[in-house]
Amino acid sequence: MIPVLGYEGQPVAVLGLGRSGLATARALAAGGAVPFCWDDSHEGRARAEAEGFALKELTRADAWEEVTLLVTSPGIPHLYPAPHPVIASAMAAGVAVDNDVGLFFRSVATDAWQNFDVPPRVVAVTGSNGKSTTAALIDHILREDGRPVQLAGNIGRGVLDLDPPGEGAIVVLELSSYQTELARALTPDIAVFTNLSPDHLDRHGGMGGYFAAKRRLFAEGGPDRAVIGVDEVEGLYLAGQMAESRADDRVISVSVARKLSGPGWSVTARKGYLSERRKGRQVASIDLREVAGLPGVHNHQNACAAYAVARTLAMSPRAIEGALRSFAGLPHRSQLVAEKRGVRYVNDSKATNVDAASKALSAFSRIRWIAGGLGKDGGVGGLRDCLGAVAKAYLIGHSARDFAVQLTDVPVEICETMEVAVARAAAEAEPGEVVLLAPAAASFDQYSSFETRGEHFVRLVEALPDT
Repeated sequence: MIPVLGYEGQPVAVLGLGRSGLATARALAAGGAVPFCWDDSHEGRARAEAEGFALKELTRADAWEEVTLLVTSPGIPHLYPAPHPVIASAMAAGVAVDNDVGLFFRSVATDAWQNFDVPPRVVAVTGSNGKSTTAALIDHILREDGRPVQLAGNIGRGVLDLDPPGEGAIVVLELSSYQTELARALTPDIAVFTNLSPDHLDRHGGMGGYFAAKRRLFAEGGPDRAVIGVDEVEGLYLAGQMAESRADDRVISVSVARKLSGPGWSVTARKGYLSERRKGRQVASIDLREVAGLPGVHNHQNACAAYAVARTLAMSPRAIEGALRSFAGLPHRSQLVAEKRGVRYVNDSKATNVDAASKALSAFSRIRWIAGGLGKDGGVGGLRDCLGAVAKAYLIGHSARDFAVQLTDVPVEICETMEVAVARAAAEAEPGEVVLLAPAAASFDQYSSFETRGEHFVRLVEALPDT
């Protein structure tokens, strides 16, 4: 673990005792702090007590008299739509509030780093869509090159659960807006912004607050290099703020929408070809069309961002290309589950919003589309221009009927459940078609998570006859 520094002998409160909360309590104790734990659920409190941590009822008025810091789990709101009562009470008492990501950046660099010939580096990836795949792809590319690397954050392990990085090691973090918004320290060596589309707007008080939470990764500590998707105005604005001039190669601009010109450093992908340009000329190119683990334009954007990070870390284009070709992809993100009777089945359960679903729909032709769940503001009206390849939509979950009203340009069938949707799509699909789960909705009406939803889809597909 990463022992938390700077709180030796001081009482620190920990709110929320899931994976990151318990890891935080352990890391605080390892650094000499005195953690006190609280969770709204009896189960969470029991887990902490089972590990020997003291509980402190943070809902009491006198809870903050001797507390130096409150560390809260990312999923607990601290501002919008309303602060959790414990956090509101801490702020009113003048107690600082942080999260595990902030503690990580305060504590990961130690005096031992002065003895390294090549100090460790931290790569942090944020954005609306593609950040998990981008982070995992960076991790994969570096591992294929023999680099010592660890992957954590919103994917894999909690940030404080990592091993202290050694000589030349690289830590790759996927960070959500919940994590970047509150962290009191954010100092990655390389920061990546994939893209921005509406999501979590109730948590951030609107689109401006959502972008501000992402922007903090770049503004708080000033990374040595910024890799920024510039296909939305927010990314273009962010790139302009980070660069001192057009030729400033501390910023690498990424686009899959247009060719980027000028004297700066850019990585683009158009018509399936990745192109790297520096100082006004192309220096490398990779054909992404046959990279099975990265189908579609949205994955080409992920590839561009990961490529840019690997180039920053002194990898050659040829080595990166080989690693891209061996990347198998992530579960629930354009995951090829099976091919049966000439029909491919693809699990993109992570497509929980319209923007992510549009990217999945644009990656394939001749689609039998399974969609629905707990719909978000606006429903699927924004997908009307993305339905040209859809032969039929099979709708499930709470928003099935609302989606059916909006999807007037394609045949629809209200199936209610995943079992019915998979069975009906499989029965009607023809060779050469793709049965695509890209829900454009949250999972919480029928499932505990998008992973559980995707796993159910996979089981149903595997149970289908092969011939």
